[in-house]
Amino acid sequence: MVDWQQIDSVFLDLDGTLLDLRFDNFFWTEFIPARYAKQHKLPAEKAKSDLTALMQSLQGTLDWYCIDFWSEQLDLEIIVLKKEMRDLIRVRPSTEEFLSELSKSRHRVIMATNAHPETIALKMEQTQISDRFDRIISSHEIGYPKEHQQFWNNLAQLEKFDPHRTLFIDDNLSVLRAACDYGIQHLLAICNPDSTKGVVDTAEFESLESFEILTAQLCKNTNRD
Repeated sequence: MVDWQQIDSVFLDLDGTLLDLRFDNFFWTEFIPARYAKQHKLPAEKAKSDLTALMQSLQGTLDWYCIDFWSEQLDLEIIVLKKEMRDLIRVRPSTEEFLSELSKSRHRVIMATNAHPETIALKMEQTQISDRFDRIISSHEIGYPKEHQQFWNNLAQLEKFDPHRTLFIDDNLSVLRAACDYGIQHLLAICNPDSTKGVVDTAEFESLESFEILTAQLCKNTNRD
């Protein structure tokens, strides 16, 4: 699946890749619509319909991922509400073992996420995995979401990497296609980002259900080195 001898840099998405997407899906499709309806005295179905339409219109933009934007739009303290639901923030199976093995290797390990910095801080506090990364980069720092080519251009100014010797893992197919267009050679998709839902079609991308295979391959490579 991955020839680790051909990899120098490993870029990892956060939500749906390292962490169970259950938290985000529940928070944005159930919890927030209910709070929005209560705050603005709207029927539950209308609140959910209005929010769904607004979110769909912004998908793939930086605002879609920005809790400051949503706090202002909805008149809700999004980060405070996320903290209320923090017990749902969990790593996906085999994530910790994979990150542990990566941290022992020669590879440079970068988290590349569209998540807002405050959301990242909350999730790192909850999961305690931040020390496994050489660097954590948010698209809010870059100024563009990962779906945009300018994200990758700007990223290359912050973090030197060879696209031909970089592995990137994400659950978002639009993001993976943008990375492919940029020239990143080694791409893998997560086919079960939300533990409460089934396996999804990853189209043209080779997929993973867990990191167990990669961990085993990496362990063999490390022992050989």
